[in-house]
Amino acid sequence: MMNRERRGLVSDWFWTIDRYMLATFVALIGLGFMLSFAASPGVAERLDIDHFHFVKRHALFIAPALAIMISLSFLTPRQVRRWALVLLAISIAMMVFTQFYGFEAKGSRRWFSIAGFSVQSSEFLKPAFIVICAWLFSEHSRNPDIPGNLFAIILYAIVVALLVAQPDFGQTILVTITWGALFFMAGIPWFWIALLAFMAVGMFVTAYLTLPHVAARIDRFLTGEGDTHQVDTAREAIVRGDWFGQGPGEGTIKRILPDSHTDFIYSVAAEEFGILFCMALALIFFFIVFRGLKHANREGDEFTRLAIAGLTLLVGLQSTIHIGVNLELLPAKGMTLPLISYGGSSMLAISVTAGFLLALTRRNPEKRASGRQKRFVIRPLAAEQV
Repeated sequence: MMNRERRGLVSDWFWTIDRYMLATFVALIGLGFMLSFAASPGVAERLDIDHFHFVKRHALFIAPALAIMISLSFLTPRQVRRWALVLLAISIAMMVFTQFYGFEAKGSRRWFSIAGFSVQSSEFLKPAFIVICAWLFSEHSRNPDIPGNLFAIILYAIVVALLVAQPDFGQTILVTITWGALFFMAGIPWFWIALLAFMAVGMFVTAYLTLPHVAARIDRFLTGEGDTHQVDTAREAIVRGDWFGQGPGEGTIKRILPDSHTDFIYSVAAEEFGILFCMALALIFFFIVFRGLKHANREGDEFTRLAIAGLTLLVGLQSTIHIGVNLELLPAKGMTLPLISYGGSSMLAISVTAGFLLALTRRNPEKRASGRQKRFVIRPLAAEQV
């Protein structure tokens, strides 16, 4: 049993970690494994492979994901920056490598194969990119002579160029919104806000005019015409689930729902476990966002504040996009539900994000110890009080 007075690495970690947030991430991993039983057998059946093929592969990543999350949560803010810098360099190199040696799937070249597993390097890029941009923004805020904002803009341009080259429009939007929010929180002048907003609109219009698959998805969302099989089937699954669902294993619409184990797992959850379960799942992600932003709001260090807010928004926006697509509130876009959807790269990358977030939101052990000592100090009365 942990003792508050016995100091040690594990003891300090246990009493300084945000245990509510840690428990929430662990619960999401457990829920993801449970939902893999509901969502993946239908996909495996269509592919004529073992019905529990994706369940087994999902289970393989649970232990590594937990190990990564717990290990990274021991880091100090300085160590988080260093690990993020290393991960960013490796991820950028992997994304360049993917353009030449990766394989194409669904019209995009985002993956490369290693030891029989598909690796999506852009997933690992996101948390590292956010942490390094938070550091660059904070350095410029601390010392305006340091061109941190300029370096952050250059880094953003490099990342977006690599994402567009794949192409991956959804990840580009996710990274852009999170990066823009960080820039805003760092105290960006109004001139830059107007300029970046104009550039964002220009990028969106350019993508619509030059990328046929982007234009098709937006047109289908606005007009309801064309191939809307996925979103229509997802809506039917949600409606059929009603408030309490059809019961575990009793879903039928999921069997004809493409990507039911990844991009549309939220709809499968609605069909089998009901709308109330899905509302509870959405509240779990809301709790992470609320908890993370609460930590960021009371944080004194600029880098830590920005990094916590950025990583929190990354998780919150990704889950919002996934749920919004399933509810037909957003144009169809392949986006996994963090720690729930099938996908080793996504699970491990979100574990990195969670680990960084848990590390940065830890209470400082030294401050905590000194605070505890101060509460028990008996100060002598001053001479004039005697």
